[in-house]
Amino acid sequence: MDAAERFCGERVTADELGVIREVVGRFRKLSRTELAHTVCELLGWERRNGRLKARECLDYLGKLERAGLVELPALRPRRPHGSSTSVPHTDRGEERAEIVGEARDLGELRFSVVESKDDRRLWREWMGRYHYRGFRVPFGAHVRFFVWARRPLGQREEAVACLQFSSPAWRLGVRDRFIGWSDRRRAKELERVVQNSRFLILPWVRVRNLASRILAQAARELPPVWRQRYGSEPLLLETLVEHGRFSGTCYRAAGWQHLGASSGRGRQDRHHRRDGLSPKGVYVYPLVRDFRRELVGG
Repeated sequence: MDAAERFCGERVTADELGVIREVVGRFRKLSRTELAHTVCELLGWERRNGRLKARECLDYLGKLERAGLVELPALRPRRPHGSSTSVPHTDRGEERAEIVGEARDLGELRFSVVESKDDRRLWREWMGRYHYRGFRVPFGAHVRFFVWARRPLGQREEAVACLQFSSPAWRLGVRDRFIGWSDRRRAKELERVVQNSRFLILPWVRVRNLASRILAQAARELPPVWRQRYGSEPLLLETLVEHGRFSGTCYRAAGWQHLGASSGRGRQDRHHRRDGLSPKGVYVYPLVRDFRRELVGG
């Protein structure tokens, strides 16, 4: 019964568990995702913006099944979150004329949210072709940006970078100790931590100090977009840096704090199973001064 005790940090009552078991038992033709949406609607499991906590409910239903409390329908074939995805190569995604110099040469940077179909295709293509980890399907909530720059003397805007912010790692030892929250509190407040899961300076852009300048501005650009899209106020940014490949200098220069190394588990690991990944440097950036009080609760 331990698996049934809490959902997102809140205790699940016997009546609520009864509703879940009745829904799963009666609607055998629904998919697991449809069952999760139905349960959330019946029990009022919503985010601050009124959207359903369907992703978390899907995980919770899996816990109940492993505990022998429900029997879910068979999984339907689908592309898993986090899977590598091939992207088409187009003329629009080809390398362009070099942009070189210092960050101050570029003038003001402009961030644009990736929303249109054409922009999504270009963002995926650039990430798939030029990021060392390629394009991967993000887990949970996410916001993507293009970063644009205009060089002096009236030249037109040109894209210089791509960014993605998404749902955070479920468990990061050094981050969790830094915050000082309990497992229960983490489950309840984790949505207020956001991970910088992709950062790409386009390969034809060779501008000193540009990366740190982009990261510093991104900390100001992200919160209102995330708040509008998901109804949640982000309090802390995190990222993972492969120190065998990168030094993390641009994050430090932008004010991010290096906490130490990750354990080498997957970002959504809930069961303490190492998956062969090498440990990465964990960096965080508080977005508000009293982030700890908000996350820990008092």
